[in-house]
Amino acid sequence: MKPIVLFLSVFTLLSCGNKEDKKEFYFEDNFDGVELNQDYWNYELGDGCPNLCGWGNNERQIYTKENVSLLHGNLVIKATKDSTNYYSGRITTKNKIEFQYGTIEVKAKLPQGAGLWPAIWMLGNDIDTNTWPACGEIDIMEYVGKAPHQIHTTLHTPDSYGQSINTKITTIKNIEDGFHLYKTNWTKDAISFYIDDTLVYTFSPEIKNDKTWPFDKPFYIILNLAIGGNFGGPEVDDSIFPQEFIIDYVKVSSSD
Repeated sequence: MKPIVLFLSVFTLLSCGNKEDKKEFYFEDNFDGVELNQDYWNYELGDGCPNLCGWGNNERQIYTKENVSLLHGNLVIKATKDSTNYYSGRITTKNKIEFQYGTIEVKAKLPQGAGLWPAIWMLGNDIDTNTWPACGEIDIMEYVGKAPHQIHTTLHTPDSYGQSINTKITTIKNIEDGFHLYKTNWTKDAISFYIDDTLVYTFSPEIKNDKTWPFDKPFYIILNLAIGGNFGGPEVDDSIFPQEFIIDYVKVSSSD
């Protein structure tokens, strides 16, 4: 199947009315079915070996299809543990839904506990030939259970990656309670991050080139719940399992 590549910046909006009326939705999944729509999503399985063991971060989980489900109109990514291993889920829109510029909205409820690392993020669709970090990475939301109440929004580029300086930590006391909206508005000029429609960070380097701004090309979405790793760990509280990362919907629309 060829990817659906959406160049959102080139559409002319002709509708009238309020600002929300003028937004055009190019991709939306409300997870209302009984199984994951594989016209949109891929399962990523295993532990990353042999090419990227621990998925490059010394993570402990094995990703399975069984740890991803649809329930009551939500996507549920469940982290579990047996006597030997940790298990979880990771899905992507790679080669299926890819887009350049736009507003990405994800309404989600976080899991809790030391060692958990849920994330909503994006990678450049040229990653197979233009390897990370050259492909670019947009981290819409990262949360680590060892640091409650903190949301990380980060950009990884050839100029700054790993412990990137292009980041913001936002502390919200009740972020673990219920669902919250994580949104990124991406244009040719800037990438802005919102939590519950409050602007928390804008990235717009003065000089935009391949080193500082690998963001003028299509990207794809990733949703996952990692366990342990360089960022989420190293310690994992085994008493917390099972835990669920729950996503109500994913939407991609024209830029604000």
